[in-house]
Amino acid sequence: MNILAPPRARLQIDVVFDLVCPWCFLGTRRLRRTLRARPDIAADITWRPFLLNPDIAPGGVPRQDYIVRKFGGEDRARRLHATIAELGRSEGLIFNFDLIRRIPASLDAHRLVRLADRHGVAADAVDALFQAYFCEGQDIGDQGILASIGATLGMDEGATRRLLAGPAEVEAVHADNLRAHRLGINGVPCFVVQGRHAIAGAQEPEVIERLLDVAVVEG
Repeated sequence: MNILAPPRARLQIDVVFDLVCPWCFLGTRRLRRTLRARPDIAADITWRPFLLNPDIAPGGVPRQDYIVRKFGGEDRARRLHATIAELGRSEGLIFNFDLIRRIPASLDAHRLVRLADRHGVAADAVDALFQAYFCEGQDIGDQGILASIGATLGMDEGATRRLLAGPAEVEAVHADNLRAHRLGINGVPCFVVQGRHAIAGAQEPEVIERLLDVAVVEG
């Protein structure tokens, strides 16, 4: 440890996000890049679930049905996905929207993140889930797939499967989702720093950095 180095500013960052939101994948990747470039900041990140599609059945819905309902058709969805894919490439992300066959309910995926937090690997779980869904087209609403993803992070696959089969963390996810709405958050990702500075959207790292600087100055 360098005793001559200035003390690092410690910031609490709540990341409000959904695992089926491509902008959240892009936004969280940009946040991480920003933090890597700021060794003077020590960030304590809490992952806060937001359910974009709270009414989707537990088994999810066919992608085509969802696209028609949300976008009115494939053409509009394809244009949007092309834009996201282009932005993602600058962050080293390869979006493969065509591999996605079902739009899953994200409740159980958020539960896995909370279970992973007990093992200190919540951030790794978030990234693994985003990768599995948007890059590989895996159904992250399937509890077996979720348990398998957890196993790659060092979590016991059988124990994770049993926990997901029960009520573990269900109430906590719903409580965080409700809390976000009560705070007026209606779009994700949303980064809340020190409980009072917030910015929504997949912002460029320069914008995120300015928010962090404001939080550091104001304490």
